[in-house]
Amino acid sequence: MIENRSFLGLTDEMAYLVGLPIVFALIAIEVLFMAFKHVRYYKWDDTLGTLGMLAGNVAMGAATKSLFFGCMVWTYQYRLLDLQAALPPWLLCLMALFLIDLMFYLWHRASHRVRFLWAIHLSHHSSQEMNFSVAFRQPVLTPLFKIPFFSLLPILGLDPTIIVVVGTISTLWGVVGHTQIIPKLGIAEWFLNTPSAHRVHHGINPQYVDKNYANVFICNDRLLGTYEPEVEPVRYGLINQANTQNPVTLTGMEWVKIWRDLKTARSLREAVCYVCGPPGWKPHYFKPVATQAPRP
Repeated sequence: MIENRSFLGLTDEMAYLVGLPIVFALIAIEVLFMAFKHVRYYKWDDTLGTLGMLAGNVAMGAATKSLFFGCMVWTYQYRLLDLQAALPPWLLCLMALFLIDLMFYLWHRASHRVRFLWAIHLSHHSSQEMNFSVAFRQPVLTPLFKIPFFSLLPILGLDPTIIVVVGTISTLWGVVGHTQIIPKLGIAEWFLNTPSAHRVHHGINPQYVDKNYANVFICNDRLLGTYEPEVEPVRYGLINQANTQNPVTLTGMEWVKIWRDLKTARSLREAVCYVCGPPGWKPHYFKPVATQAPRP
């Protein structure tokens, strides 16, 4: 196995060297499309807010990458299977892609249905725009809270080095979904998380909320009942719009609400439900006021 620090440095370098030119090219195409079609998918304050959150995410990723890789190396000792010995390289990479996507689905679904994880994740959904730059609106704490999920993959038999390399490719595909310029892709909609499917995920239309969690393959959503096709035009953002692009405010806003709810808890069970229950959970005796808005 490659020593973790040098390997992670290499994969980070690969991601930036390969990924950034691709992303800049996609943004340039998007800008040309906007000019040709006389539409606008970018706003300066929105983009600046995205860059602020990206900076925090990159800093956290750099601070935790050795911890992340170290956890995977540790759990790999307890692997149930030895996929690297059992499969040829091409099939191993394909298996890794599917397993990483399954773990991404589980982490992503939990990030919408467990309140303290939603408190971390909601800033990614706070943009009312949909463009390639939104892919980089990544919450500061995400790299840290992905560790417990993705450290389970080595137990299934995936070498940590394979996870990092294939995971980088998977991440680059995730960027492609954040755009309005790519229409539905016909038969690909049945098995890929296309831009159309991911637009639905960012939608606040009632039928679109908490749908299409996949990163690469939409099969998990179809099998587990969370798939929704794009039919009507998508409205983006949060149900309760944040109305700010301040990265600090976006990062802390749900935590403030959790703290306020905790102060009203009448029991330990209520306190746990306020933190770990679904967003918007309230005890049975709670009576909302007329002005209260629904869950984001």
